Amino acid sequence: MSSKEILAYFDATECKETRSDLKLAVGLVNGPRVAIDCGCGAGSDIVYLRENGFTVHAFDIEESSIARCLKRFVGDSAVILSRSDFSSFAYPTADLVVADASLFFCPENQFGAVWQKIKNALLPGGVFVGSFLGPEDTMAGADYDRKAFWPEVMIATEEQVKVWFDGFAIISFTEHRSSGVTASGAPHDWHIFSVVAQKPATIT
Repeated sequence: MSSKEILAYFDATECKETRSDLKLAVGLVNGPRVAIDCGCGAGSDIVYLRENGFTVHAFDIEESSIARCLKRFVGDSAVILSRSDFSSFAYPTADLVVADASLFFCPENQFGAVWQKIKNALLPGGVFVGSFLGPEDTMAGADYDRKAFWPEVMIATEEQVKVWFDGFAIISFTEHRSSGVTASGAPHDWHIFSVVAQKPATIT
């Protein structure tokens, strides 16, 4: 069962404004418009993707996320939802992979295999858009409440993130630092690396 903090996060992000990175990534896609939404949460990115003609394969480990999205997208056969984690999800071929505020909850010992699956799923010329957690984020510290949220948190430096995109064309790389409060009202320092990157159109 999702914690009250996770449910508050879903409530707060259900109708969030579409990020500029996602708009940029969508504008780069020239393929059949099939997207994977990793950790779809309340489904706000799915809404934008459907508005732009994408078939969306979306997954989340939280039952409450999938239940909410099933209700939100009832009758829409172009939204394919599954309750899965990063390792168990069957990644279809896609020309866009979206992973906003989700990949840093992939267990670190599984990330290498998961990242390979994501890269393999992307068609030549396909686009990745997502974010990674920096070492100065509150979630990287000892006081992060792993019982309220998710127990696994993967931290990455700028150098590590850029190594993962070796062979890709990095279209946008932004380091975000800000302070404020979470959806549940807790103080938080954010340190996030946001990336838009394109897989080579041809393999040499």
